[in-house]
Amino acid sequence: MGGYGSGQRYGRPTADASRRIDLAWMIRKRLALPGAIRGGDLSWTRGDQPAGRIGFTCDMRDPEQATLVLQYTITESSETRDYTQRIRLSYTQPHYGGKRWWMHCPVNGQRVGKLYMPPGAETFASRTVWRLGYQSQRVTRRDAVFERLFRLQKKLGCPQGWESPIRRPKGMHHRTYARLEDEYEYLDNLCAAEMMHVIGLLKERCW
Repeated sequence: MGGYGSGQRYGRPTADASRRIDLAWMIRKRLALPGAIRGGDLSWTRGDQPAGRIGFTCDMRDPEQATLVLQYTITESSETRDYTQRIRLSYTQPHYGGKRWWMHCPVNGQRVGKLYMPPGAETFASRTVWRLGYQSQRVTRRDAVFERLFRLQKKLGCPQGWESPIRRPKGMHHRTYARLEDEYEYLDNLCAAEMMHVIGLLKERCW
């Protein structure tokens, strides 16, 4: 279910560094299906390496009694423990129609779209319970600009680096790529401005 593990060098762990359950993602991938019961596994990676797997059963046959059950094992100091978490699901009805599904945090009952298990924890709970921030909140404005550029390059499957060119991936619609290319040029210009600012500060100190 995606990667995790970045952004935990200082202070509290971040949401980026935590395993997470994303109900909307599960529905998009048809791992959870309103009106049906589905089961299987969710897995995470750290970099390119496997970093965890859990089993789940999502029963949405009755919208008023919908649940997501998580089953997993944690090994610590050679001691293995089995865990089962039962998470209540509910929905709201947006003005544009349909249903928007939510999970309820097992700890405080908060209605959320995602649940997290930070490193060292044994249960999934809301970001509020774990007091998780985001890595983007812990970087300087200059670093944030570069990180946005690198994420865009990574999304396109291109080498990451300032002034590293991008290319249109095979199969990507030309209109979509044109929009991303405009975003790349905008971010690249911001990075250039930040670098000029840093160079200016360094020159002032040298003088």
